[in-house]
Amino acid sequence: MLNNQSVLELGLVEEIDEQAAETISGGYEVFTIKNKTNYDITYILDGKSFLHKPNEEWIWTAYSGGKITFDTDGRNAYKQDQSYNLSNGRTYEFQNNNYTPGNPWDLDLYTVA
Repeated sequence: MLNNQSVLELGLVEEIDEQAAETISGGYEVFTIKNKTNYDITYILDGKSFLHKPNEEWIWTAYSGGKITFDTDGRNAYKQDQSYNLSNGRTYEFQNNNYTPGNPWDLDLYTVA
């Protein structure tokens, strides 16, 4: 009986996903966001809007999942939103995205650590 119970408990533990683990651990994530572009970047993090200036580095404690949404085009007249779920303990940088041909204003959020 003890062996069956241990196997069952192990199976239940493996079923806990990342979101449930966050809730159990207190429901918060800590991560860093840097702006390595020449643009002021406005983004929404867990439902609140922020303005991140060039060369600023912010350390966040997010209590609502760490979802970020931002415009991937540095021009005011264009808008193309992108969303990511940021992970605990990671460092992210807004950088110019030089992989999009014909759009020198393209930017993205990259994981750097």
